[in-house]
Amino acid sequence: MTHTGFIALSNLTAARWQMTVSLAFHIIFAAIGIGLPLLLVIAERLHLRTGRAHYRELAHQWARATGLLFAVGAVSGTALSFELGLLWPKYIEITGAAVGHLFALEGYAFFIEAIFIGLYLYGWERLSPKAHWWCGVVIAISGALSGILVLGVNAWMQVPVGFEIDASGVVTTTAPLAIFGTYAWWTMALHSTLSCYIAVGFAAAAVYAVAYLKGQRDDYTRAGLRIALTVGAATALLQPISGDLLAKFVYRTQPAKFAAMEAHFDSGPHAPMQIGGIVDQQAGTVSGAIRIPGMLSFLATHNTAANVKGLNDIPRDLWPNIGLTHLCFDIMVGSGTLLMLLGAWFFLRWWRRRDLLFDNPWLIRAIAVAGPLGFIALEAGWIVTEAGRQPWVINGYLKTSQAVTPFRDVTPFLIGFIGLYVLLAIMVVVLLRYLRRDHRRAREIVTQA
Repeated sequence: MTHTGFIALSNLTAARWQMTVSLAFHIIFAAIGIGLPLLLVIAERLHLRTGRAHYRELAHQWARATGLLFAVGAVSGTALSFELGLLWPKYIEITGAAVGHLFALEGYAFFIEAIFIGLYLYGWERLSPKAHWWCGVVIAISGALSGILVLGVNAWMQVPVGFEIDASGVVTTTAPLAIFGTYAWWTMALHSTLSCYIAVGFAAAAVYAVAYLKGQRDDYTRAGLRIALTVGAATALLQPISGDLLAKFVYRTQPAKFAAMEAHFDSGPHAPMQIGGIVDQQAGTVSGAIRIPGMLSFLATHNTAANVKGLNDIPRDLWPNIGLTHLCFDIMVGSGTLLMLLGAWFFLRWWRRRDLLFDNPWLIRAIAVAGPLGFIALEAGWIVTEAGRQPWVINGYLKTSQAVTPFRDVTPFLIGFIGLYVLLAIMVVVLLRYLRRDHRRAREIVTQA
């Protein structure tokens, strides 16, 4: 055990908590780095096509937010890279040899994004309108590509390929291109990228929905609401397709995770989907759940009579935290379903009442309330991915307990990094509020002139 004042945590527990806090914080900025550039590209394109000033104003404001949040994400990502090396040396030894090239490629994508963010922010009056817009396109593509490459590493952790390891745990041979052909990568990348667009789209829409409810119903607010909601709603309606593909892949390759997602203990056909409920992992039971017969079998194979392996047929030492995995899976699916329904409502009203799209106060209120759901689903889905893989950090090859550092005083670093993320969060809130006030003052000056 390690002791710091009244805190006593094992190095494994402290290291896992540190990674949990770090990744939960960083994933927000990673998602924004993927989603927000798409919004500004759409807004500037509409300005180039129509000449309307409010579209340019939207792109300019979103670009300022992108620059700020990219900088914070770079800090948290740098801290995260140090944590991986310090806390998980055995993991880094294997991944560096097997998929280190993906980390390197992600670094290239990151630097390209950083360069073009600079060009975009300082090129409003220095570049031609089309050249400036193309800089935004590069930001949107490189941001998405950066996330996709990182997902390649995570997909490899779920289904490792392209390497051989000897009895002492040393990687002896590698096939660097093997990971590029894996089904795991592309299904995870599709699902994760759509999740980022959903989270950012609905969160941004909620900001403008709140402003709309407060009486700010000008072209700027309506355009921001419409663009953000279109992106969020369209990707929310596409997400069930990627979710279905990913669920079937997990069923084929990670039976313990698939069973834990639905707290499914007993193997057999017509496996039910269980919504909610209290999991007793020790007893292998779930109480109070809503059960839909055959739906888990259908989710796995599109056949309600298919046999689904239960946790009781898997050694207990290979079980993940079933209660946590099941809860987060329900949160992810529930939040995604609500956003999908809200997106369908939005498109239906757009089709039927385009000129009066936002004159329904209940739709605007629903958008405002639903703002956090995308990020909640994103965080919950990440927990399902990571907690459901336990006790493995590299599935089938390296357990988390074997990968952790032997250093005994991890807890002080945990406290220090939590302090860093709290400081960064406060800084983000303060600076975003400043950007908002500065934008309001600029608009008031223009209006008065």
